[in-house]
Amino acid sequence: MKNYLKILTTFLLVAIAFFACSSDDSGNEDNGQTTNQAPSGFTASVTSITETTASINWTQATDADGDTVTYTVTLQGSELASSLSVLTLDVTALTPSTNYSGTVVASDGNGGSSSASFSFSTASTTTSLHLAFAEFDADNTDIMLSGSNVVIESNGLPNHTSPYWSNTTERTAIDPMGNTLVTPAAAENHPLFVEPTVTSYEMMAPGNIDDFNGSYTLTVSANPQLAATSTSTGLGPIGIAVSGSMIYNDEEGPNIPLDGAVGSLDYTAAHTGPQSYHYHLETKAWSDDDQELIGIIADGFFLYGRRDYPSNEYPTDLDASGGHFGPTPHNPDGEYHYHIQNDLYLNQFYILFPGDYQGTPSNIQ
Repeated sequence: MKNYLKILTTFLLVAIAFFACSSDDSGNEDNGQTTNQAPSGFTASVTSITETTASINWTQATDADGDTVTYTVTLQGSELASSLSVLTLDVTALTPSTNYSGTVVASDGNGGSSSASFSFSTASTTTSLHLAFAEFDADNTDIMLSGSNVVIESNGLPNHTSPYWSNTTERTAIDPMGNTLVTPAAAENHPLFVEPTVTSYEMMAPGNIDDFNGSYTLTVSANPQLAATSTSTGLGPIGIAVSGSMIYNDEEGPNIPLDGAVGSLDYTAAHTGPQSYHYHLETKAWSDDDQELIGIIADGFFLYGRRDYPSNEYPTDLDASGGHFGPTPHNPDGEYHYHIQNDLYLNQFYILFPGDYQGTPSNIQ
């Protein structure tokens, strides 16, 4: 009997040890295994859309396992590209006035994936100029279609009165280097000359409007689109006004605010130099707290006065550049456009365009 109990006890101890080892081995195996995690979610968008081209963009998908993520892009069910490591793909040979949809798939190479969908419509083939271009002075500007673009040529001169037209009063100014600059008197006053009111001969910038004997050209898309990122404006022309003269931003020089030059501006917030007559602030020669068309900015979007159409109220949904989507006097169906923002500058003025381009700008040459 004692031998039987010893044998049974030994058997039980061996069995317990065996199952304990098996349990430990099983646990270690489970702990050593890893489950592959799919790449994180991300978003896709489409920018720079024309009649036949577009740019598909997406944000980066991350992988918790540290796997390399690549991307595959499909459009209308067909694969356009695979194994991409970049976050954008330019598409060509599209059909005008067509709706497209597609998917970007992020893969980690180990069977994990995530996806983001996108859709867009290509622009219509343009056969006529935007109605807003009828507002531009026909004597100072020439505007024409060139394929899918609009070409605006200007002589740089305004179609309204100003004390900066040539006149019989000589005036002098001191430049930043201390040099005396003389604007000589003319034999007679220009027909559009008026005496200075908000400025004075002593405060006026050197040069007259009709000293300029050049031209400007701006080429923009007939169907401008919002860009993926905004672009800051620079010195020099950033737009063309309906009068024919240029639109400038809120700087007088490199990192020099306009504040010190405000005294030289005429009644319509413009002055001469360094090349030609140009506007910085609300153009009161034809727009004063209203919804009038001011001109076109270098990214192809139109700039209007401070009030919205058709409500005649101040818009409340403007972005950082003073832009929004909505009806205009020239497109009741609505389009993206800019407004002079109803924010006082120096307690009495309104800057024409203090923000960034929200579209893709072209150089005014």
